[in-house]
Amino acid sequence: MEINLVSDTVTRPGHEMLQQMFRAKVGDDVYKQDPTVVQLEETVADLFGMEAALFFPSGTMANQTAIKLHTNPGDELICDKWSHVFNYEGGGIAFNSGVSSQLIDGDRGMITANQVLDAINPPDFYHSPLTSLVCIENTTNKGGGACYDLQTLMEISEVCKTNKLGYHLDGARLWNALVAKKQHPKQFGSMFDTISVCLSKGLGAPVGSLLLGKQEHINKAIRIRKVFGGGMRQAGYLAAAGLYALQNNVSRLEEDHRRARQLGNFLQQLPWVDKVEPVETNILIFSLKPQYSEAALMEKLKQKSIFISSLGKGKLRIVTHLDYKEVMHNYVIETLQKLTF
Repeated sequence: MEINLVSDTVTRPGHEMLQQMFRAKVGDDVYKQDPTVVQLEETVADLFGMEAALFFPSGTMANQTAIKLHTNPGDELICDKWSHVFNYEGGGIAFNSGVSSQLIDGDRGMITANQVLDAINPPDFYHSPLTSLVCIENTTNKGGGACYDLQTLMEISEVCKTNKLGYHLDGARLWNALVAKKQHPKQFGSMFDTISVCLSKGLGAPVGSLLLGKQEHINKAIRIRKVFGGGMRQAGYLAAAGLYALQNNVSRLEEDHRRARQLGNFLQQLPWVDKVEPVETNILIFSLKPQYSEAALMEKLKQKSIFISSLGKGKLRIVTHLDYKEVMHNYVIETLQKLTF
């Protein structure tokens, strides 16, 4: 039994999801003739109360499309220093859009309205880049699955409106935040200009993300997706998996959160653990005491068929997910309890 806790992207479609994929009605989505893709886009747009949505093969492509929508070459966007768009999208901000990043030192990947306000360059000062976009990540990846409060997001929204800035949400794990904080998708749809949501992380679909926004944004996004090579033909087979995930795998995210919290509480009691970051959703980040090696820990766990990941600088990450069952959970706790260096 291999237990992969490296990420929630490692899940595989179950039997019921596969059956829904097999039964999907499909067409050529490049011509917007795939009925299942259209159904998925309309379903998610309606869920968030936004005008339209567009299906993408990856969250990175959806985010990069949003950045290109809201900016011109030479502009600058504001984001947290740990944000996914800056750290884990291959330098796409600069490569795809010719845009620089103003990085904010937030709290566990979360920034405030005052920090955004302080980071905006004067629009009439042509020596500095023109600030045109604010990117938020919820939940935060490197921040350990932390969730924004709605009040903070609303305050940042007001700053963006006042200063005529675009407001984009990287919601790759937004489903986790919605469940953990008991929030409604429409609360986010009313605040942001664009939102990206992922189907292949906590929801367990094999592929796919969506970009949501006004119809005019999505009309432009179709062209950008084409330029990025993201047009797909009979993509309804993938969209069907996303529809199944939305119908069946959202509320069960609380199971992932519960197991992550239990692991966090247990790790805090172990003599070789220095610190466990607050656990709000399905991501658990912890660090070892200085005399212990993270490589040694990962190797010992690997020998027990348990795989986790290193974030560097002494931090390790565990991510719970759909394929991490209770029997695996009990085995991991038992293994950690017996572990010696």
